[in-house]
Amino acid sequence: MENKVVAPAENGLMKKIVSHAKEYGFVFPSSEIYDGLQAVYDYGQMGVELKNNIKIVWYKAMTQLNDNIVGIDASIFMHPLTWKASGHIDGFSDPMIDNKDSKKRYRADVLVEERAAQMEAAGKKDEADALVKKLARLLEADDLKGVQDLITNEKITCPVSGTSNWTEVRQFNLMFSTQVGSVAEDSSTIYLRPETAQGIFVNFLNVQKSGRMKIPFGIAQIGKAFRNEIVARQFTFRMREFEQMEMQFFIRPGTEMEWYNKWKESRLNWHKAIGLPAEKLKFHDHEKLAHYANAAVDIEFEFPFGFKEMEGIHSRTDFDLANHQELSKKKQQYFDNDIDPVTGKAFGNYVPFVVETSVGADRCFLAVLCNAYTEETTVEQTEEGEKVKERVYLKLHPTLAPIKAAILPITKKDGLPEKAMEIYNELKYDIKVTYEDKDSIGKRYTRNDLIGTPFCIAVDHQTLEDNTVTIRHRDTTLQERVPISELRLKIRKETSWRTILEKV
Repeated sequence: MENKVVAPAENGLMKKIVSHAKEYGFVFPSSEIYDGLQAVYDYGQMGVELKNNIKIVWYKAMTQLNDNIVGIDASIFMHPLTWKASGHIDGFSDPMIDNKDSKKRYRADVLVEERAAQMEAAGKKDEADALVKKLARLLEADDLKGVQDLITNEKITCPVSGTSNWTEVRQFNLMFSTQVGSVAEDSSTIYLRPETAQGIFVNFLNVQKSGRMKIPFGIAQIGKAFRNEIVARQFTFRMREFEQMEMQFFIRPGTEMEWYNKWKESRLNWHKAIGLPAEKLKFHDHEKLAHYANAAVDIEFEFPFGFKEMEGIHSRTDFDLANHQELSKKKQQYFDNDIDPVTGKAFGNYVPFVVETSVGADRCFLAVLCNAYTEETTVEQTEEGEKVKERVYLKLHPTLAPIKAAILPITKKDGLPEKAMEIYNELKYDIKVTYEDKDSIGKRYTRNDLIGTPFCIAVDHQTLEDNTVTIRHRDTTLQERVPISELRLKIRKETSWRTILEKV
């Protein structure tokens, strides 16, 4: 595993992004008036627009560009046996360790991985790789004593207390439990779902039969999931309540690697299409596979705090459907009447294999926000000499931007506000636009730069004469004169879903 040690400047950059997100309505700490709740965040008026746009373009890429993928929206609450079949009740836990002096709890594997990252940064890559591989072997064998010895031998200390006064390493189940029932005596324990995938698996036959779906086919879903994370940090990267965008692709056994590789490349292309640079994206193959997988890879993005997982692509074999079939006593099989070229007979009944693509909507949001945050310095020659100008703006893909265009009359008189409102009312049915007439036009340009609005439309006195307006482009600050009659088509073309979908 490659982890990048965070330089002080990068720490500073992340602080700027977090501050920017709050100040301009993207993300707020939850319940802030009560001092907040750790690892829980609320999306503000700009953040919800950006996140919704990301979700929409993911869903369209899955269900519009592929005629064999459909969507569902499964319940958050599921029968408890669902999580028995999936392995979450018995095996969904993280190795935790407490520092007796600071009273802080840490994921033991994260402490070791961070030590490996420090080694690599110091030029000891072979030692770092060996440490990560040893950790993987210990976790695979569920050797918690071995993990604790590794922490002791590496002289890993608590970041808060600076001591190595550790408890034993123990497993901590990450599922939130609650009760369902009208009275406490009759209630039974159920769980908030820790992933959205199982809602797809238990509906496999419902979708296949009602939609007359033929393998290979996929089921896509966007939904909330909940994990009682102990190590919850790095803003919206790791939260206790989060949103997943998952697609389970059902296939014939034996074809899984072909589809695994196909979806691996397809998903990387999607991230590039929404504006994330190729140099900030990379694959990371899993050395330790989950209990359900025979192949797994992460798509990692270079956040200000290093390369971290944003999406996982997994070949899940028939683990999920086979387990649900065994525990529910209801067959989860598909009859394939295609002819096997080897035997010359129909493939017949089988439990399908699955390739999963699972991207965190919140992590993707954070990647887009971090990538968009731009600090620009320019030098202008004036009569007094050189003048340094600094500008901060969000270089969001126009399709993802919360507001596509701002309608700005240059003054509040001479009929300009009325004309600007006329333009606003014409565009608002097709495009997410806003109207603003407070402060100077320069300050309004700046405010819209800070929320990522790609186009500002200035309505001036010439507009009253010839029905033209000035479009100011966010990234270049260049301006062009355009007839009002061309505005709608021009902005729609620049901000349409097609600008992303045709690149996937």
